[in-house]
Amino acid sequence: MDLKSELLKSIWYAFTSLDVEKCGKVSKSQLKVLSHNLYTVLNIPHDPVALEEHFQDDDDGPVSNHGYMPYLNKYILDKVKEGTFDKEKFDDLCWMMTMKKNYRGRPEKGLLSERDCFKVFCLFNLLSEDRYPLVMIPEEMEYLLKKLSTAMSQEWDGRPLEGLISQDASVREEGVSVWTFLEHMGAGRLLQVTSAEAFSLALDEVFLEMYHSVLKRGYMWKKGHMRRNWTERWFVLKPSSMAYYVSEDLKDKRGEIQLDKSCIIEAIPDREGKRCLFCVKTQNKTYEMSASDQRQKVEWTQAIQTALRLQSEGKSSLHQELKLKRRVQRDQSQRERSLSARSSCSSQSDDLNTQELEKEKERQEQEIESIIQVREREVGKTERSLLRDSMQIEMEEKEKEAEQQKKRIQELELTQHKLEAALNMEIQARLEEERARLLQAEEEKKKQCQLLQEQQRALRSLSPTEEAADGGMEEQKDAPSALHSASQELQDLRASRQRSHQRLEEVQEKLRNASQHVRHWNVQLNRLMTPINPGVMSSSPNTRQEPVKNQRRTARDWRDRWRPPDCRTTRMDQRKIPMDKFEYHVGGSGNAFSI
Repeated sequence: MDLKSELLKSIWYAFTSLDVEKCGKVSKSQLKVLSHNLYTVLNIPHDPVALEEHFQDDDDGPVSNHGYMPYLNKYILDKVKEGTFDKEKFDDLCWMMTMKKNYRGRPEKGLLSERDCFKVFCLFNLLSEDRYPLVMIPEEMEYLLKKLSTAMSQEWDGRPLEGLISQDASVREEGVSVWTFLEHMGAGRLLQVTSAEAFSLALDEVFLEMYHSVLKRGYMWKKGHMRRNWTERWFVLKPSSMAYYVSEDLKDKRGEIQLDKSCIIEAIPDREGKRCLFCVKTQNKTYEMSASDQRQKVEWTQAIQTALRLQSEGKSSLHQELKLKRRVQRDQSQRERSLSARSSCSSQSDDLNTQELEKEKERQEQEIESIIQVREREVGKTERSLLRDSMQIEMEEKEKEAEQQKKRIQELELTQHKLEAALNMEIQARLEEERARLLQAEEEKKKQCQLLQEQQRALRSLSPTEEAADGGMEEQKDAPSALHSASQELQDLRASRQRSHQRLEEVQEKLRNASQHVRHWNVQLNRLMTPINPGVMSSSPNTRQEPVKNQRRTARDWRDRWRPPDCRTTRMDQRKIPMDKFEYHVGGSGNAFSI
């Protein structure tokens, strides 16, 4: 901040003190008095007659035509030269004008004296923002309070300031005015102060450092140029000069070292009983100095190097530079916070968008799922309908097939009945024929045996003669052969009877197989006639077997009911035929062969 801006801050307080109605307008007479005081305190040459003309009551003149601010810039501030006036007197003038109208005065047992209030006023203007009305933000308040705590050798406690900020939200957003700051400082709400004297000393030290740009103060030994002896002096280092006094009361100034870009500082080895030596070389002279200890030497060396750096950079105040750096850091941090806030907002918006997209995606998935479920239900319903129709068609086909099978079974049963009847008739006929043939053969054999027996008896009754003997011998020889042939024929009859009996058993086995086949078809027919409906399941195997048994029994009864009576009688009679025993009587003596 340049000198013109610094001066405008104090002038703004003086001008607002004259604006009683707070409308931004001040009478020309008051402005003339203010301008005259500014000319005087700033050591600006001016013509009193011209000043009167500038503030005449008519409408002519620079103040009437352009206003006071252009006049102030053109006729006063543009003519100010740094170093030609005492800035503290200038600020004191403005402070006296504004203090009478705005400051309530020192409270009882207050911390600040009138002089301390002026110093706080000057420090406030130094650290205030470059906008009107002038305010100090909490960061600069904290910086100033930390400097005061350090000057009082106290540890910084930020709780009072945090309490003030928490109580009044406008302090964080807008800052505080100088009158509010003076009120809080005077009441001791911002610092824990043990005594007013200690605070006044600390405030004076900070005032010199920040307002008067004093980089360092303290005693050092200086070597003279004329007598070449060492003398202890009180040095006050500023960015442009390094003055030295007899004592710290600054009453007897013994000299001043002007610092510029050409000056350099060098360390000197210990000599002449002095230690911690260093020198400052200017274009004309070399100033040798001795610090009290090594730490002081380092501090003085660093402070002088800082002053030389400020001179080379064309700056007049270290704290102005530090203030600009703090402002840049705040702006940068503010930008970073805004960027982070925007990024967080964007991330939050992205998160919200992502959540909305996820919700939209879930909603679409739910809609798709519901559509799929509806379609699946429709497809399932259609499939069930088609399955029902196909099963209905299949059942109709099965019923038709069952009817055909039923007709076929009926035809087969009818054919079986006819075949069984014919077979039974044929078997009966063959049995009758076989029985008749066997009876006839038996009769013939009986007759033959009787004839042979009669011949034997006749031979025994005849007398033994030669011819008769010869003929009897021949007949006796023929009789055993005839008997043998009859026995052979009887065995043939037995074999024939056995074969007939085997054929009869084979025929009966075929009849049984045919009956079993018919029963199997009856079971298939009954199953086809009672199809299982879809979704119906039997409870247990017994419940499935019992209807089958009943169906088989019903089919068998139905078959027996429709079988012709003669067939049933024939089969029953056939079972009662005594085929296992025949008696053949041979001859008339009653001899018989049992088989």
